[in-house]
Amino acid sequence: MSIYSQNSGIQIHDSLSNTANENSPRASENAQLSSSRRRPPPFAKPPPAAMPSRRRRNRKRLLTCVGAASVGALLFFGAHSSHIGLGGGTWPQQQDQLFRSAGPPPPETLMSMPRQTSEADLSFARRLLPNRHHSPPQLREDAVLLPDREVLVLSADPAVGNAMCVFQGGASSPARALGRLPGPGRHAYLCPLPGSEQPLQPPPLLLSSSSYSSSAAPPATAPAPAADFHKLLNWNDSLVFDSAPLPGGDLLLFAKGTNSRQGVIKTATSNIQCIYSRDSDGTVASSPATTSAQQVIRCPPPPAPLSSSNLHVTVALNGQEPLPSLATYDPQNTALPVTRERKSICACTMVRNVAKFLPEWVRYHAAVGVEKFFLYDNASEDDLAGQVSSLNSAGIDASTVAWPWTKTQEAGLSHCAATNQPSCEWMAFMDVDEFIFSPNWNEVEKPSKSLLDSVVSVDPEVGQIFLPCYDFGPSGQTAHPQEGVCQGYTCRLTRAERHKSLVRLDAVADSLANSVHHFTLKPGFQKMWTTLARINHYKYQAWTEFKSKFKRRVSAYVADWTDPINLQSHDRAPGLGVDPVEPVGWAESFCELKDYTMKKLSEKWFGIGSGGHGAITEFNSNGDIAPSPSLT
Repeated sequence: MSIYSQNSGIQIHDSLSNTANENSPRASENAQLSSSRRRPPPFAKPPPAAMPSRRRRNRKRLLTCVGAASVGALLFFGAHSSHIGLGGGTWPQQQDQLFRSAGPPPPETLMSMPRQTSEADLSFARRLLPNRHHSPPQLREDAVLLPDREVLVLSADPAVGNAMCVFQGGASSPARALGRLPGPGRHAYLCPLPGSEQPLQPPPLLLSSSSYSSSAAPPATAPAPAADFHKLLNWNDSLVFDSAPLPGGDLLLFAKGTNSRQGVIKTATSNIQCIYSRDSDGTVASSPATTSAQQVIRCPPPPAPLSSSNLHVTVALNGQEPLPSLATYDPQNTALPVTRERKSICACTMVRNVAKFLPEWVRYHAAVGVEKFFLYDNASEDDLAGQVSSLNSAGIDASTVAWPWTKTQEAGLSHCAATNQPSCEWMAFMDVDEFIFSPNWNEVEKPSKSLLDSVVSVDPEVGQIFLPCYDFGPSGQTAHPQEGVCQGYTCRLTRAERHKSLVRLDAVADSLANSVHHFTLKPGFQKMWTTLARINHYKYQAWTEFKSKFKRRVSAYVADWTDPINLQSHDRAPGLGVDPVEPVGWAESFCELKDYTMKKLSEKWFGIGSGGHGAITEFNSNGDIAPSPSLT
């Protein structure tokens, strides 16, 4: 290991590394060559005035080497004491264990600096870490710049009343509360940048209404943030953005930049280190990752000395510098909710500004057998919270999960599958414009929770059930149909396009890899297609609704439709191109087959016009539908 002294520019070698290499022929040859270069020519004498200056420089270099070597020796030999747990072996062996070990050694504490350590000593000690030439993980970052010139700010405590973000120079903008993140438990706020010329450093200071007079409006020019704020991260860079504790102790980290695209592993798991650090005293620990796929890395729990502390968590790839990270580990938030009874069938979806569609989708699936709904909120700006509250009041178990990260649908579904495995046996992964349906249900007078139970009544080795998707077109509609999606759109394509899945959560592979449409399964589990049900996908709706899909596509691996790439993808509308402009004849497009089966079923079960905005179905104590007056 070698470092450079910032003062003298001299390369300082660790004594153990020198001992290991001093007998090699090349080392001897290099030493001779270096010596010959330093030796002055025979009989050459330096100018008298230069002699003292050169001697002073040589003396200064010698003292610098001796001082640096002494500090390095103190750190190294101190590492073997009970106060600094570096583990046994030589320094090169520790470096090899830390960054290149293919096996799963127990977590190692790399460095523990006392609180009284000076900043100069700490900076020098950081440069001595193996394969780490700058610094260990920084203190937790609190803000990240998202697309569309928005800043996501994370706060340990919720703001009281109206909140605002104060940027460098005193400019401010309103802060919109997004909710509490599920893993670290911090509260997320979204703030627009106040102007195109505002500097991005440091990140904004979050102020609540309690920070200024409640009787007056927020100040037009607020005080500038303190100088010790950390730098603002950029969403376009590689970073760790969230974390989630799992039953059994493992920790999931969600990271951008570790794997390049869906289904492709860019970085071998053996070359990924999960790094835990404690801000209070600088303690750092590292363990090899267990799995890595897409945007999800599974890490062992932190070592026992750190497991009771609030930690900053990140990863290092191939021995490189750790990634910037927003992720934390809070032992108070590691206990997952304990459910008295495991639900048979749950549903998980990612939503953004779909409040007017939500009641129809939720109450329909609750009627056919979904017992609990998990709604991953991708920074919605509509009345999602109000709709969820109304659904809860009607007896439906639905909850939101704050998931503000852009284009991370696969990661969100991985989070949902992993964290809800104790509370749900089966999970339906689908969008709010997708409805599970069977033509056979038209013979059923009223819906029953047994309808979906019959679909998942399969052999224990079946871990995933595929349902074919049939895409519906605008069906002549030029605006959102007042009667609702199921009754308003009645024309579709003939062939099935893609599929969605019902997944047995116990069967999901530890990597949690998925394509939104299905998950990778553990060895020994099988997948199967069902003929008992399908998905009615109301994909191509009235243009006023469909064009909203051009903004902030949630899938991590699907390009924005305005980008001229992958033009033949099934995620695109055929013939639409890359311009969010209504094509000629859009209202009559994608209509190959008239299909009124779902319309008739919805009318029979819920009433004509029951899918309109605001209609809510209530459930009695037996779980049966009790239509509200708004449905009649």
